[in-house]
Amino acid sequence: MLLLGCIKEVSDYELVISLPNGLSGFVPVTQISDAYNKMLSKEVAQGEPLEDLNSLSDMYSPGTLVRCVVTSVEKSADGRRSIKLSIDPKKVNKGLNASALAPGMLLSGFVSSVEDHGYLIDIGVHGTHAFLPRQRAQNYIKAVKRGPDLKIGQNLNCVIVEVKNEGRVVRLSVDRSEVAASIATEQQNWTLSNLLPGLVVKARVQKVAPFGIKLRFLSSFTGIVDFMHMDSEKSMNYSLDQVVKACVLSVHPTSKVVRLTLRPAFLRPGGSPKQLSSDRMGAVVEESTVKAFYKQFGAVFELDDGSLAFARLKHLSKTRKSFKPGAFKTGCKHKCRIIDYSLMDEMCIVSLKYQIIEARILQYQDIHTGDVVQGKVFALKPIGMQVKVSDGIKGLVPSMHLADVILKQPEKKYSTGDEVKCRVLECNPTGRRLILTLKKSLVQSKLPILCNYEDAKPGLITHGVVVCAREFGCIVKFYNDVKGLVPKNELSSEPVSCPEKVFHEGQVVKVTVLKCEPQQERLLLSFRLSNQPSLENTKECTPKKKQEVKYQIGEMLDVKVLKKKDNGLEVSILEDESNVIASIPTVHLSDFVATCKLLWHCLQEGDVLPRVTCLSDNGERIILSRKAAVISALQEKQVVRSFSEIQPGMLLTGYVRNVMPFGVFVEFPFGVTGLAPKVCMSDKFVTDTKDHFVVGQTVIAKVMSIDEEKQRVLLSLKVSECSSGDSAAESFALLNQYFKEMKEIRNLLRRRGEPSVARGLCELVPGKELQLVVQNVKEDGSAQFSGSCVTGLTVIATRYHLGDKNIVPGEKTKALVLHVDTLTSKVYVSLREELLKQ
Repeated sequence: MLLLGCIKEVSDYELVISLPNGLSGFVPVTQISDAYNKMLSKEVAQGEPLEDLNSLSDMYSPGTLVRCVVTSVEKSADGRRSIKLSIDPKKVNKGLNASALAPGMLLSGFVSSVEDHGYLIDIGVHGTHAFLPRQRAQNYIKAVKRGPDLKIGQNLNCVIVEVKNEGRVVRLSVDRSEVAASIATEQQNWTLSNLLPGLVVKARVQKVAPFGIKLRFLSSFTGIVDFMHMDSEKSMNYSLDQVVKACVLSVHPTSKVVRLTLRPAFLRPGGSPKQLSSDRMGAVVEESTVKAFYKQFGAVFELDDGSLAFARLKHLSKTRKSFKPGAFKTGCKHKCRIIDYSLMDEMCIVSLKYQIIEARILQYQDIHTGDVVQGKVFALKPIGMQVKVSDGIKGLVPSMHLADVILKQPEKKYSTGDEVKCRVLECNPTGRRLILTLKKSLVQSKLPILCNYEDAKPGLITHGVVVCAREFGCIVKFYNDVKGLVPKNELSSEPVSCPEKVFHEGQVVKVTVLKCEPQQERLLLSFRLSNQPSLENTKECTPKKKQEVKYQIGEMLDVKVLKKKDNGLEVSILEDESNVIASIPTVHLSDFVATCKLLWHCLQEGDVLPRVTCLSDNGERIILSRKAAVISALQEKQVVRSFSEIQPGMLLTGYVRNVMPFGVFVEFPFGVTGLAPKVCMSDKFVTDTKDHFVVGQTVIAKVMSIDEEKQRVLLSLKVSECSSGDSAAESFALLNQYFKEMKEIRNLLRRRGEPSVARGLCELVPGKELQLVVQNVKEDGSAQFSGSCVTGLTVIATRYHLGDKNIVPGEKTKALVLHVDTLTSKVYVSLREELLKQ
């Protein structure tokens, strides 16, 4: 269905559109135009922002009229209907073809390209090239004040000035005076198949009824104007055969019913309907006068300022049974509350329901960070719990905030419909985002709310939540995503050697502000002089008596596997007669993350691992590593033993100690650590740090700067900055090491006499040619194979690696092994000719 709508709200990912009769719809960011979609896809593919890609808020503003088409109507869990729309010209102007184009026509178009002498405009008509000369756009550009140029993806009301080559080339104008004066005429050959919303026509009144009037326009078309779209000043004065100016509001695709409006704001294309002042939204009107009552729809009221408002039938009384039609005779007075405003009807939407008139929260703007609100459990999700605060307002309680302790089975504590008391952690009315907490310590807290860095004055005591506890201290989060650091020496008046064993994620703590730098968003905190968690656990971390250190960091050892644990291997050092026990964490079995898990899976008790290095020995616990890159760095003395040895520009081999939203902590042999901030993690744009690095991953880092006073090291992990010069040689060396380790794993499996499936996996190496039979071809274009050489294994070729071949089940074919996933018993192959020939 084609509709004329008005932009109500603009967010990063969608436009909220006001539709006729008080309805609303949503235009996703992917439904703007083809040119804008291509730029979005390009930005996603390259992983960093495009300079010439403008956000929706840069191109659109509330109050702008747009043509749109309904793409779907979905029903949500609470029974509300969600109308999805598109303003893509290919869908809106679908009924038009090149031969139907004529001078004077008013169309929707989108800027698809900026050229030297003008703009290419996408009007969605196949085979037509539309051009907007620069001089025809200057008047519009100055008026909208959105920069010196039109932007790709920007929506325009265009008038066709000239048509050439049977509609294959058209010249356009967006001059505001030309657009405003445009009227659809019979000479433009409009039909019911291509009639567009937003067209202004001259019409003749055919019939006047209580609920509206019937019009005839463009010689043979008829349309309806309902009571909400008659000119309020002339609504009682329409007569038969009267000639009026009207604007097309909607065209039904099957019944071809056309609805129009006579409201003055829509009779000049390019205009904008009246908007409601922000202070009126949510206002309670003590006396509103009934102007008209329609028993099937609702009632029209005159408010205290003389403006008109509409109340739907369900908002006239608490229940349908308690509704009394006699109370809504013309002139009757009622108390009501403005709950919405329909831009397309230029009318307030009101409710007479007592519970809505008295409600404290009606819209997101009524909610403030730190407020305590009542709500009902709406749904339990993997990421947390949805809470309904009022009609149309839902908030999310993240899993961490469901209780003072982390709940493993929240469904046992909460059920749909339960009433809950929450505190607002964050509220963003523009993005309709509401984050809540159910932690009793926060909900009942009487301490000040810290919701911005400017309020963090030294000495302030408040409650926060621990989101990270590591060897350097704790990171505490407050309201509106404000975060601060409690360094290790401020955790307690007593020494805490292992913060991660004393404090846990999700723990509510009382903190004191020590220092704040609002512009840098840096906040230094202390747990001193606040309620301390019990420090009994720290005894586990502090050895009663320092034991003798037996092995030096970098010393090479041979070990035997004693026991396999979830996080690594327990081993004994063979050269030591006293059977010294040490451990190799799983992530230290190899430089390659995937190989670590594979080695752990393959190794068994009694296996001997030669040439592992001592990573740390504090006299109580010995940690070993089998990472070839770390061993090489230790043997070649390309390491630093203390902070004083670090110099900017150094390239150091280390491993990821922790991955945080703001960056990656890297540890080097001898315990020196540094931070690679988010901006220095990759040559590509980083959205989520966890997508780029994992704990234990071997990395080469470049020292960017050092802060001797704070003992901080800033690093870069960008590949472009961390190469020693011969990047090709480094890459081949890494690849060689990977194949060497994979060969070692295959030998382990062979010696062990594993089942036939494992033995088959041993024989399959990348580059090996196989004779296979096509088993089936899936919907996504990939295919699965079988064969005598791959019995018991899953053999897959992606759509790309099928090449140009059109294969069918049962067909025999040659394939090349690309990768073998031993843990899942999957073999990935290619049928591409260029690979098979090699």
